[in-house]
Parts: sequence; structure tokens; C-alpha cells
Amino acid sequence: MENETSAIALEARDLTKIYRMGTVEVRALRGVDVELREGELVVLLGPSGSGKSTLLNILGGLDTPSSGTVIFRGRELALDSERALNLYRRNHVGFVFQFYNLIPSLTARENVSLVTEIARDPMPPPEALAMVGLAERMDHFPAQLSGGEQQRVAIARAIAKRPDLLLCDEPTGALDSKTGILVLDAILRINRELGTTTALITHNAVIAEIANRVLYFADGRIVETRRNAVQRAPAELAW
Repeated sequence: MENETSAIALEARDLTKIYRMGTVEVRALRGVDVELREGELVVLLGPSGSGKSTLLNILGGLDTPSSGTVIFRGRELALDSERALNLYRRNHVGFVFQFYNLIPSLTARENVSLVTEIARDPMPPPEALAMVGLAERMDHFPAQLSGGEQQRVAIARAIAKRPDLLLCDEPTGALDSKTGILVLDAILRINRELGTTTALITHNAVIAEIANRVLYFADGRIVETRRNAVQRAPAELAW
């Protein structure tokens, strides 16, 4: 779906992020420029503490930079307005984290419904769960589901509002390789079938092979960008 001439979905210019703890300053981002193109799948790769999660949180409107700009489809985000960021997150961004954050007392279908009740053009929860291979499990509670199934419920919840951007922070970090493949398959299917612009953080270099493009992080900067000549299927990865 993605090519180098696709329109830019999201871009950031000269992002810096400084955390202050007493007299200590931690520079999490050091002048980062990044573009995500419509429909592409980008993997952000690098060691813990290199700035990947900080960048993703800023791109998704969960955090604000110390300086710099974020532009979504040609319009600069009002980073100083909590209301504007709330609307941006609600209408345009789906998040998937390492931990699933499902509500234990609700079924898979009900967990997904939490998002569809506030979305503008939601996907029916059964359809979202079917997209991630859980059509037969939608009336199960989280405790009745495996870790990989719970993560796929979290993905279904993220995509049920039909977001323009799907931002995934270590979505396979708590899973074994076999289960991780199922989760990556679900993310790849959404990227291809819905055209959802997707960014995925990992510290596992093997996972980078499923991407259109790989951004390598170190010390708060993108130090290298690589385009994959071939996108590998998750089942082909040598974990």
C-alpha cells in the first residue's frame, strides 16, 4: 500500500523532550524529525531508553514535547490545548501497549464496545474481533483468554473506532514468539486491509523485517533509516 510518493499522514519537526527530576535533566528526544506516510508500516527499533516511547506518545497526543511541532495531515496540532489533543486522540489515533489494559469484568466484545460508544464512525465490535481472529472468543472474559488473545482484543479495541493512525508500543514484548506472530499478523492485516498508518516500537530487530521502513533510535535521536526491499510475513521471521 505504501510507497515513497504517498501523502504524509503525520510529521514531526525538531522534537525535543526534557524531563527534569530535581536538578537533573534527562534529554529523551534531541531534535527528532520524522514522517509517517499514509498506509505505511514503520518499525521504531532501538534499546530501552533511546526515546522510542517518548516519540510515540508525543505523536499520539499522550505527551507534549519541550519544543518542536507535530503536523497531522497538513495541520499543526495545538500541543498546548488539552481539548485539541483529546479530540485528536479520540478521532484519529488507536493505541496498543505491551500490557493489555482490559477490564476483567467485561467480555472481549464489551471491552471493544467501550471505544465504539464514543467513536464517530465505529466498526461493530464483532467485526473488529473477527479482524484479529477472535470471532469465536468474543463472549469470553480476559481471564478466559491467553495473553496473545488478550493482546488481540486490545488491538480490536484500538481499531474499532477506525483510527487513521495505529501506534503500537512493544505489542509482543510480553509474549512468546509463536503468540507474537499471531499478534503481528493481526497488526499487518489491519495495516493492509484498512490502510491504517502504523508505527510499531520494538527492541527485537527481527520484527523490523515486517515493516516498509525501519527507524533506528539511539540516545534520543533517529540515527538511521532503512527501507525494506521485501516485507516479510511474521511467520517467516527467525525469532
